[in-house]
Amino acid sequence: MKQSFHQLASVARLHEFAATPIDLTQEGILTPSRVEAMCSEQIGLTLLWSTERITDACCDALCALASETKAVEKMHAMQSGEVVNRIEGVESENRPALHTAMRDFFGERSSSEPARKAAELAYGELEKLKQFLHEIDENGTYTDIVQIGIGGSELGPKAVYIALETFRKEGRRVHFLSNVDPDEGAKIFSELSLDKTLVVVVSKSGTTLETLTNEQFAREKYAKAGLRAKDHFLAVTGEGSPMDNPAEYRARFMMWDYIGGRYSVTSMVGAVSLAFAIGMERFLEFLKGAHAMDKVALQPDPKKNLPLFSALLGIWNRNFLDLPTVAVIPYSAALSRFSAHLQQLDMESNGKQIDKQGEFVDYQTGPIIWGEPGTNGQHSFYQSIHQGTTVVPLEFIGFKESQTQDDILFQESTCQEKLLANLFAQMIALATGQKSSNPNRTFLGNRPSRLLLGQRLDPQTMGKILAFYEHKVAFQGFIWNINSFDQEGVQLGKKLALKIIDQWVFLRNNKEAQLKIFPLGAAFLKFCRK
Repeated sequence: MKQSFHQLASVARLHEFAATPIDLTQEGILTPSRVEAMCSEQIGLTLLWSTERITDACCDALCALASETKAVEKMHAMQSGEVVNRIEGVESENRPALHTAMRDFFGERSSSEPARKAAELAYGELEKLKQFLHEIDENGTYTDIVQIGIGGSELGPKAVYIALETFRKEGRRVHFLSNVDPDEGAKIFSELSLDKTLVVVVSKSGTTLETLTNEQFAREKYAKAGLRAKDHFLAVTGEGSPMDNPAEYRARFMMWDYIGGRYSVTSMVGAVSLAFAIGMERFLEFLKGAHAMDKVALQPDPKKNLPLFSALLGIWNRNFLDLPTVAVIPYSAALSRFSAHLQQLDMESNGKQIDKQGEFVDYQTGPIIWGEPGTNGQHSFYQSIHQGTTVVPLEFIGFKESQTQDDILFQESTCQEKLLANLFAQMIALATGQKSSNPNRTFLGNRPSRLLLGQRLDPQTMGKILAFYEHKVAFQGFIWNINSFDQEGVQLGKKLALKIIDQWVFLRNNKEAQLKIFPLGAAFLKFCRK
């Protein structure tokens, strides 16, 4: 029998702490000893949480919450291939979530049969990709690849590609076409030499309307250029889908229904374009980093389990301090699109209103996620973060060293030192605030933040950070007792769009007709009729 979130002993204890939470602005609270004590380091990443509104006793209660909800046991179940993507008593996807098996090739294969089989299938696809890229390298013809896909088939791979552009092979570029807006496709293809360009089309079902539309847009470009599309087009899709067709694609790489789109970067969804760009060896380093974090996520001690402890801090802010939003701020230009990926990862996973028994929850679930890189944000939305009426918790990401190692000394400090100084200053300023007789210069402070700090953003570190956030999101779903692996909320708009498209076609062929099939859609379409 399930136990309601509000019935948990640890939740009652946390509500007691939340009634009188620590005030970070008080003298003697945020001290050097607190900074040194409230941190944990694993596999080259350090999580620092001294600027969260939390005490040691509160941390202990959060760890008890993880124990009561069996968060680590559920992570073991997920990584072992148990059916975690399901909701009891109602129609649901009813499948495992085995994205971790996509990077389990490093001598420590799971003992579970489902996870081991999934890892073997993934390894087979990697070997196929390795051979394909070897042929491409020997040929020396191709300089660009366009990835056509939407949602998880674009956001994650694009964020990681931009993050690792410093490491790409000379003369290799990746472009992403997701939006069905024709202007986006026109711009991308107008800047390419099509004879030197591959196109990888990504759709698990092979039926995604936006993706198929953009694929046809691209095929017509090749036809007009007098090129045979099949020589240039690749597919990443499910076995037996309409795209699993050797007559249409030069090569096909498989994905499986146990890989959710937003968790798919380390599968073939990300592998084809990323390995093309940075090379197979560096892509495997990326997978190795993700695999290392997968093992950290199985640590039983929450303070050593970095994604679990970050998840717990997020639950403290969301459910006990009643803070509805989170800004993810990387102090790294290379992570300029990472917050956009995390927005989908978190909000599509945990933006849920029913629990795993199909009952409406009476507590808050996933927060609103947004963010941009620092230090740019300091000259943009930080005004509201510091002095606005809505308190926004921040998750900072930073690195001790620059990615390119190309830096200068100016006024006795390097660019990277200035970047980190700004990062640490923001954490302190948000926490401690500033008193002033001028109310316009008063900063109330007591605004929570935490930091994930790495040495340098390289492929392996990127894999660790990607998996850190994947597991943080999954842990919060486990604790909230919701299903983080489906996305029914995206379906209604899709269905209505198809109805409107059908009417648009009808109107084009019957210009004087008055549609009655979907009057509300027709009412909007009138504004677009000539």
